[in-house]
Parts: sequence; structure tokens; C-alpha cells
Amino acid sequence: MSKDSTRSGFVAVVGRPNSGKSSLLNFLAREKIAMVSHKANATRKRLNIIIVHKNAQIIFVDTPGLHHKEKLLNQFMLQEALKAMGDSDLIIFLADVRDSLDEYEKFLELSDKDHILVITKMDMLSNDKGFEQIAQYQKYQDRYKALIPFSITKGFGEYDLLDVISQNLPLSPFFYDSDISTTEQYKDLYKELIRESIFENLSDEIPYESDVVIKKVDENQDIEHIIAQIVVEKESQKGMIIGKGGATIKRVGIVARKKIEELTREQVFLKLSVVVKKGWSKNKKNLEEMGYRI
Repeated sequence: MSKDSTRSGFVAVVGRPNSGKSSLLNFLAREKIAMVSHKANATRKRLNIIIVHKNAQIIFVDTPGLHHKEKLLNQFMLQEALKAMGDSDLIIFLADVRDSLDEYEKFLELSDKDHILVITKMDMLSNDKGFEQIAQYQKYQDRYKALIPFSITKGFGEYDLLDVISQNLPLSPFFYDSDISTTEQYKDLYKELIRESIFENLSDEIPYESDVVIKKVDENQDIEHIIAQIVVEKESQKGMIIGKGGATIKRVGIVARKKIEELTREQVFLKLSVVVKKGWSKNKKNLEEMGYRI
């Protein structure tokens, strides 16, 4: 397809923590790429997910939730979201249908770039209540390109959203091969899937003070071998992740391995260990060593 007949561009997906950004993108992509958790602030870095719709290649950029906290890691996460917004051709702002207008109004103060407002989780309210909530946003209708109600559970809003995005992207040849679904390296996706398993299998305190380092990936065998370290800040956290007789880390590993196998469609051997790096999330040098450059 020629430049005159195709469109391509970057679309930052933003919203408050736990507004459903990663879930929406996995739904649109028809595969599990972005990390999902019911706990807020699970996403830490930008991640590109590529979808071709009709004559358009849409490079969605999953972002950490928009929030303001003093911790260095949270500052990095906010910077990631703001950079994605600044670099994008278009922004999608996600608002849970149950939210007040507060978060959207804060977003409007951050950016005047073209955006589409997506009201998520419409299935959580009755039709009358849901559209009553949506009506609040009409006073800002001169600020957004379109307002689209969306429900993953009920499966509506998908094609309306993709059509509107496609129409608002620049005329351009595709940036990437049509069969590529993400620009991320598998090593980075493995890390996120292991982190997701930690979020699913441990109490609230542990996931936010932990991270994962992929030490080695060996693809030259019938079974792909992955060696990874879980990094925590305290000895007590190490004990909690390992669990009695190693039960907890075994459970984390089993869940993570299954997630990785679903992604790669190959058999995987996953070896996990736990190391303590005291205060890593509060130290700029340690954060940069972990890939979080502030």
C-alpha cells in the first residue's frame, strides 16, 4: 500500500491507575502482551502494541497510570506516561464509567493534544446509569475528537474506537511489518509476565517493592530455558516470596511459566531465585541499573 492510501501513527493510552488500559489493549490485540493486574500501578514502562485496522497501522503505547507521588519509582512512571503523550500523534484517555470527572479534568490540564475519550467498564452499571454518567462529559465535547462507550465483557465499542483512531492518524506508510504485534523484545515481555504472576500470588506490599531481572535466555534447546531473579528490598520480603518449603515461589513460577508458554507457544523451563537489594526503588542509581532512568 502506498503512502497516499495508508495511515500510521502512535497512540498513547492513558488514564488513572487501574482504569483498564492494559486489558483494553490485550483485548484489541487478541493476545496477551501487556501486563494486567487488579492492583493499581502495575504497569511501570511504556509498551508498544501494534494493530492493523483496515488501511491503518496503529501503534498503541501502553503507559503507567497518571498519578502524583513522591517516590522515585512513581516519578519515573509519571514521566513515562507524559513522554508517551508528548511523542504521540493521538491520545486515548480511558475513564472508568464509575469515575467522577476529576481525573479527566486533571488530564485536560496536562495536554491539549487531540484525544479520544473512552468510557470503560460500561457493563458495571445499568444502561440508564451508565449513560447518565457519560452525559457529564458533554460539557467538554469541544475538547475531544470522539466519546466512545466501551465494554470488554459485553464486547462493544471496539470497531467504533478503531475506526475513529484510524481516521485521525497521519497519512503515512506502515512503520513496521504487518505481522509484528509489538516492538518489545521477548526478554522484556518475560519480565512483565513474571511480575504479573507476583502481583497475582502475593499480598499488596510485596509486588510494589519487587522487580524482575532476566539473567539468561537459552533458545538453543527443545525447551526454552529462562533464568530470572526476583529483586526485593527486605529480607522479610524474600522469605515471603520463597514461602514455606519454597511453596510460594514455586506457585509464582508455575503461573509465570504458563503465561510465557501462552505467549511463545513453546515449552518453557523457568528458574526463579530471589535476591535482596535494600531500598532499590528509593535509590536513583539502583533504579537506573534496573532500567528505570529518571
